[in-house]
Amino acid sequence: MMLTFRQRLASNTIIGDGGWGALLGDRGLPAGAAPERWTLEKPEIIEEIARAYVDARAELITTNTFGGSPIRLAQHRLGDRVEEINRRAVEIVRKAAAGRAFVSASIGPTGRLLAPLGDADPADVERGFAQQAGVLVDAGADLVCIETMTDLEEALLAVRAVRSVSAEIPVIATMTFDLTPRGPFTVMGVSVPQAAGALAAAGADVVGSNCGAGVEEMLVVAEAFLACANVPVAIQPNAGLPLLKDGRLTYPDSPARFAEAVAPLAARGVRILGGCCGTTPAHIHALRERVGR
Repeated sequence: MMLTFRQRLASNTIIGDGGWGALLGDRGLPAGAAPERWTLEKPEIIEEIARAYVDARAELITTNTFGGSPIRLAQHRLGDRVEEINRRAVEIVRKAAAGRAFVSASIGPTGRLLAPLGDADPADVERGFAQQAGVLVDAGADLVCIETMTDLEEALLAVRAVRSVSAEIPVIATMTFDLTPRGPFTVMGVSVPQAAGALAAAGADVVGSNCGAGVEEMLVVAEAFLACANVPVAIQPNAGLPLLKDGRLTYPDSPARFAEAVAPLAARGVRILGGCCGTTPAHIHALRERVGR
């Protein structure tokens, strides 16, 4: 990649990668297991998926570190392997990208409720995010993507933690919204304007949404962000509403249907487009074909 991420962001829409969970499940990851364990135990599978997205012409490839914070890893008895897991994950994606895509270091929620609603100390959560971010930045990630957040306070802790480690690294921050009669809100009651304003003020270069419901619902969320955000917007929908089939979640939207629905957002001004649950390299390839460059 000849351009920096910020230079590329200033030119035209960037196509990100898609989902990872279902692809790992298809390759044998047991339900409920920590995907991050496979970064150490089956790195060839992580590299294979990353390379498939590169070959689909995604420009942002996500590291297998969504649950790589100390608090989240401790839930899987991996709390003592934060450094090893996060560093190796960046190395794998960098190798797969081979200069053809940016390494997007993923930070997801801890899975714990912050006090006073829950028992997670905000200071401990922020320290954990800072520890994870420090490894990701030191390992050479091109940017950090804080994703699938529903609690604005936790999202802000993550953004501030990254900024405490690096003032320069680009930060994407996305939250997950549901549609209500009053518009899009997270399950914690956060509106799109609240999220967009607070995340940007905390230091996020890009704000937006990932996961949630199907593409049609995400189009509403995207329009809400475009109407109020003062920084670029990222949108990564699921491949439709999940269906339970033979004990597994499946997603109905074909690559062609997904691309047809999502691609117009590029013309509307969304700067980063990708996929979340149920999307595959085929979905991203179809989206790339429609959006072009």
